[in-house]
Amino acid sequence: MAANKQRTSFAFAEHRTCVNLTELSTEQLPQDGSIGRRRKFRNGAAVWQPDDRADRIYFLERGEIGIFSGDANGRDLLLQIVKPSQPFGELCFCAEEGGLRRTFARACADAAVIEIAYSVFVDYLRRTPDAVESLVCTFCLRLSDCETRSEVLAHRGAQERLGRLLLQLAGKGVKTQKRTDDVVVHATHVELARMAAMSRPHVTLTLGHFRERGLIRYSRGTPLAIRRGALSAYLENAIRIAHFKKSPTDR
Repeated sequence: MAANKQRTSFAFAEHRTCVNLTELSTEQLPQDGSIGRRRKFRNGAAVWQPDDRADRIYFLERGEIGIFSGDANGRDLLLQIVKPSQPFGELCFCAEEGGLRRTFARACADAAVIEIAYSVFVDYLRRTPDAVESLVCTFCLRLSDCETRSEVLAHRGAQERLGRLLLQLAGKGVKTQKRTDDVVVHATHVELARMAAMSRPHVTLTLGHFRERGLIRYSRGTPLAIRRGALSAYLENAIRIAHFKKSPTDR
């Protein structure tokens, strides 16, 4: 394992014994290119389609990949944004033999990836215990993300849904130096709309509402800065008010 590999951060105190775990990354692959093949995808090109077999795993070397599903209205729902060094397509380990992807992946920028057949990667894992540990860590973190996203999508109100999504993204963002509670998130209005299963105009309107109340900061050409404490308190207060307004028979 590379000596400079960044450790994984866990949110819960009971996971302090796990701080030495790392997510699976390109750093743990053989550097001689002995497994997998390198492929390039132009911006917008499909890496896989819903009817493709789930029989390989990928690692992103350069660029950005989006994993999408479709909602009931035929719109793209953005499930995951893959960043350089990260694996994707790892659900091939969960698919039945001959199972299909059921999602689609496409390049959101010109991308270079390492494509590894399932059987080849399994042989590599059998010979590399550290990689197995990292794969388990990756699965756990992504399962946690999926559970949080499910909670986000369960909210029907635009403010609650988008606000919860922003808090989830802020958990992985970068703190600003101006305010200790501010976290920078690099996501466009289009990406937020796809992640929240909302229209872009609705997202823009809701973000404007948050900005007017000082819960977030952004301007053209600058990233989104989220005041986590203030936004969380605002959402909790909104939920309490909504609950109070319910009639006794609805409670």
